[in-house]
Amino acid sequence: MLFKPEVKDDPKTAGKRVVRGIGRRMVSLSITLLILGGLGYLGWNAFQQKQTGRGGPGARPDLPVPVLAAMPRTQDVPVYLDAVGSVRALNTVTVRAQVDGKLIKVNFVEGQDVKQGDVLAEIDPVIYQAQYDQAVAKKAQDEALLANQKLDLARYQQLAASNAGSKQQADTQRAVVAQQEALVQADQAAIDNAKAMLGYTKVIAPLSGRAGLRQVDQGNIIRASDVTGLVIITQLQPIAVQFSLPQQQIVRVNAAAAKGVLAVDVFGNDGVTVIDTGTLKGIDNQVDPTTGTLKLKAEFPNAKLQLWPGQFVNVRLKVETLEKAIVVPSSAVQRGPVGTFSYVIGPDNVATAKPVVVTQQNEHDAVIASGLSISDRVVTTGFANLSDGAKVLIGTDDRAPTADLAPRKRSRSPDAKAGPGKEGQANDGERRGKRERGEGDQKGQTGPAPAEPARGGAAKSQP
Repeated sequence: MLFKPEVKDDPKTAGKRVVRGIGRRMVSLSITLLILGGLGYLGWNAFQQKQTGRGGPGARPDLPVPVLAAMPRTQDVPVYLDAVGSVRALNTVTVRAQVDGKLIKVNFVEGQDVKQGDVLAEIDPVIYQAQYDQAVAKKAQDEALLANQKLDLARYQQLAASNAGSKQQADTQRAVVAQQEALVQADQAAIDNAKAMLGYTKVIAPLSGRAGLRQVDQGNIIRASDVTGLVIITQLQPIAVQFSLPQQQIVRVNAAAAKGVLAVDVFGNDGVTVIDTGTLKGIDNQVDPTTGTLKLKAEFPNAKLQLWPGQFVNVRLKVETLEKAIVVPSSAVQRGPVGTFSYVIGPDNVATAKPVVVTQQNEHDAVIASGLSISDRVVTTGFANLSDGAKVLIGTDDRAPTADLAPRKRSRSPDAKAGPGKEGQANDGERRGKRERGEGDQKGQTGPAPAEPARGGAAKSQP
């Protein structure tokens, strides 16, 4: 291997090399400083524009802030107390047999609506029919004996009147007749008892309602001492709802109930639709010490059978109505460090923050007790760039944006930039070009497939 001997530079050559190195470094440093200065200038401009857009200290006073506005309105606003309650049947009865015997017939279907007085089941009446007939026969026997004793009493009385017979015998016969009359009355009572027992062989519905599941099947021996009974009947129309309110609302509810009947609404599963409206029927006489709540009971007609026993529902109780109250959209009420306020637009389209007192508020409307009048215009949208004393531009919400339920797939092809209508066409052309390239590779083509002409032709041929 050959080595090149080192060549020592003279002082002039070394000096020139040092000067050239220093010059290149100065140029690089200058370029870097220029680039950093340009980036800083661009960043400062962007920051100033952002502050100006937000209505900051550098904002231009001649640029109005776009907002949406609304006018307050007067209307009667009902005041509700919301609660969660449970549906309960107004009456629930366990139907039991009152006599023992064999169940020979069941006249109802599980889940059937029955009316008061309907015969639900029948017990074998043979024994009780015999007891009734025996009581009737016993009364007939005693009545015949009584008739004979009354004839004897009449004879003894005639003899005693003519002094042909003893008065004592007449008095004794009178006592015998009285005893026999009492015996006949006892026979009548026995007949009534046997008749009642015979009637109990038919199990009658004590009230109108919905029959539950059958507890005893036909053919079994049913007894009056059975705990489960035959069936449970639940009254569904009308129906009751029991709910609770905090103890702080006791005075308010009692004052409202003293003025008249209070209306109660029940909401459906969506929490918005009122499925039934009833009236408040009762207020408990004490507060539950474990929860600090007061129980209340309302009654509903339940015409469409949308309420079912054991169901949990949302309830609202109407306690009063605010007449001719000032109402604004809830979005017009803002909250600051000192309380609630609203931006009021003056005649020169300048927004001024005014403190307001809100009586009640929900997701849609807010009731204003003081701070606003009917002639004021309040800002409802556009608070991000708004400040006290800013000039505003009032717009309309006619062109409200709609949600895109099915967003289109983004495409990287240049044809997709022309508009959303050509995106699907560009995707079809791209897929067609891929198929053509695949076919070309299978046939032994080594060059690139004509993808661009195929894409353009496919996009233009689509309607």
